[in-house]
Amino acid sequence: MLEVGTPAPDFTLQDQNGNEVSLHDFKGKKVILYFYPKDNTAGCTKQACAYRDLYPQISQHGAVVLGISKDTVRSHKKFEEKFELPFTLLADPDRGVLNAYEVQKEKTMYGKKVMGTVRTTYLIDENGIIQDAQEKVRPEEDPQTWLEKIQKQENQ
Repeated sequence: MLEVGTPAPDFTLQDQNGNEVSLHDFKGKKVILYFYPKDNTAGCTKQACAYRDLYPQISQHGAVVLGISKDTVRSHKKFEEKFELPFTLLADPDRGVLNAYEVQKEKTMYGKKVMGTVRTTYLIDENGIIQDAQEKVRPEEDPQTWLEKIQKQENQ
């Protein structure tokens, strides 16, 4: 996991509509950048739908949500449409951004060691600096956690 207080690595990936999106496109906004293993799986669907449900409140606090996985643009489009997701999903099939953010790690699945995406969320400030980070997040609780962190920052 990358260190809090360091610049977030910039990237350019395709979104669910095939448009190129860069992290620097969101300069001046807070970014909740969450990495997840795979579209249309139980945990990832719970997490995405929880972000969907809280998206209006997150937006009210000047933040955007970006979800990244190794899935394709086409897979992301189907996922977005199926669950009416109002935020950007970014495709990283080459895993370059997943590696840059140190979320590709060895995991144990069904007793075997495999490389996979560790569910991780970063909060990046308006200047592109990592303000907070958490790995091995609980999918259904992750969005509420970050909404509360953004609200708490505003009240300081």
